[in-house]
Amino acid sequence: MEAVRAIGLMSGTSLDGVDAAIVETDGERIVRFGPTRYYPYRDDERAVLQQALAEAVTLTDRTARPGAVARAEALTTRTHADAVERLLAESGIAPSEIGVIGFHGQTVIHRPQDKLTVQVGDGAALAKRLGIAVVHDFRQADVAAGGQGAPLVPVFHRAIAQTLDRPHPVAMLNIGGVANVTFVDGGPDPIACDTGPGNALIDDFMRARTGAPYDDNGDAAASGKPDQAFVARVLAHPFFDRPPPKSLDRNAFAFANLGLPEYSVADGAATLSALTVEAVVRIVPHLPSPPRAWIVAGGGARNATLMGMLARRLAPATVETADHAGFSADALEAQAFAFLAVRSMRGLPITFPTTSGAPRPMQGGVLARP
Repeated sequence: MEAVRAIGLMSGTSLDGVDAAIVETDGERIVRFGPTRYYPYRDDERAVLQQALAEAVTLTDRTARPGAVARAEALTTRTHADAVERLLAESGIAPSEIGVIGFHGQTVIHRPQDKLTVQVGDGAALAKRLGIAVVHDFRQADVAAGGQGAPLVPVFHRAIAQTLDRPHPVAMLNIGGVANVTFVDGGPDPIACDTGPGNALIDDFMRARTGAPYDDNGDAAASGKPDQAFVARVLAHPFFDRPPPKSLDRNAFAFANLGLPEYSVADGAATLSALTVEAVVRIVPHLPSPPRAWIVAGGGARNATLMGMLARRLAPATVETADHAGFSADALEAQAFAFLAVRSMRGLPITFPTTSGAPRPMQGGVLARP
């Protein structure tokens, strides 16, 4: 199959905004990376999504859209359509030049043990508004088959890692609201899992204590002292002893339920940053062999303190940002959904027993035509 231009859209568990990216791919090779953009949510938009997360806890029917969940679906569809239109206009690209859009939507609940995962966002409405085919609902087929439905990006991470001139094994670490890792060492299928909380706890703490949306560059954490006893208590949770594959809901380690002591801002940021890092460290013994190179993407790659902590704890392996390795730390997940949309259209698997725990390599995604 010839490569097509695809747009990938991602709104992650950090609830910060919409990432949009253009990738030219045949679903196996990355031919060319195109323009990327980030469009932040307004405070009122973020509030709607946060309310939907709170209300979705009681969901048992993945098709139900009560109250704030319905409002979040409408908002997600509108903001993602706006993002595509702005990306195309700002890049001078006509809609007719785009073959497909990969639309992840906004996860409001992810409980694969109950065979329940919900990403709000109306793929059919998005396709109709934009006049472009849309692949959406990427996780459900995997979850229905008994898989974790996450992480979804490992097959894209593998495509990237194969182009890197780095000592193998390579670990691709994405630190969004939840952190996930992909282990690549030339095997037929990638090995991947969620490692634990990523930025979500740090962001929630900073917003509650200072009103800031995140710890900018890790400056607060840099001046604080981690409470290692608290970190050890959280890491005693059985999740951290389980081998891959495994996945987390954003609220699995909810900020409000952790019993966080009354830290100063600096010590709280340092403690939660240490938790993110130690959760990553805990996954290393569960991998086939220790990675020799770590490539870090997501919001955590912009946090210099977090990066420094990772470098110290993962030594002698090298630790670098995706930007430093020649890729986009910020747009990597959006680029992944462009890649996954093309794989879906080609009928190629997007999850594997070694990434999601599915019983076999699984196709995924639902195609909506305009």
